[in-house]
Amino acid sequence: MFKRVTYMAYALLAYGAFLATYLYTIGFVSGIYVANPLDGAAIDPWWLALAIDAGLIGVFALQHSGMARPAFKRWWTRMVPEPIERATYVLLSCVALALLFWQWRPLGGTVWSVEDPGLKGLLDTVACAGWLGVPAASFFINHFDLFGLRQAWLHLRGKPYTPLRFGVPGPYKYVRHPLYVAWLMAFWATPTMSVAHLVFALGMSAYILMAIRVEERDLEAFHGAAYRAYRKRVPMLIPNLGAGKEEAEALLKGETTAL
Repeated sequence: MFKRVTYMAYALLAYGAFLATYLYTIGFVSGIYVANPLDGAAIDPWWLALAIDAGLIGVFALQHSGMARPAFKRWWTRMVPEPIERATYVLLSCVALALLFWQWRPLGGTVWSVEDPGLKGLLDTVACAGWLGVPAASFFINHFDLFGLRQAWLHLRGKPYTPLRFGVPGPYKYVRHPLYVAWLMAFWATPTMSVAHLVFALGMSAYILMAIRVEERDLEAFHGAAYRAYRKRVPMLIPNLGAGKEEAEALLKGETTAL
């Protein structure tokens, strides 16, 4: 019982780290309330700063995508107990982001700066919608499974872990990756785009496109024909608002949870 409680406490700690990191990410990208924001005057030579920033994005991408692959999980769970495997992944993702925040090098320079109050307000609204959309999209699937709490909770109760079934709740009826859509909105919608912000947005966008390709391969391998049909009928990142609830429900009638 002590081990089960310890695992649950560990999962809660990892979830707390995620919440803190997510809030810091908002401040980092928006340039508010953080010690080392994304933007700023250049300190290092531009080529060195660019190399460091690209390397930091690469480290995060490698950790975040690599550790999520089924083959890695099978190897990883020989050392890390399965009830806290996902929580450990979340915790290490927070570490990778913390490293990026700590070592990020501003590049100076401005790509664009919007002065019109209406357009500026619109961009700020889109960015806010993106930051709110990330956690919102996760609740349409299974937020607590995504961040490792469900796994530890089931273990605490002495129940085996059951994988989530495939389904298309909420925004997943209209776009296959609403979480990534929200991230892209948050990264790109800014009234002032600095060179460093552009590098960050481009790097993260490239990672997202790469991650989608790999994730969808895994999803198709796991869910089979259901995901192949879903992939054919629902767009990847640009929502098809005309898809309709009835069409999406007909696609996966009787299935109930997450992508």
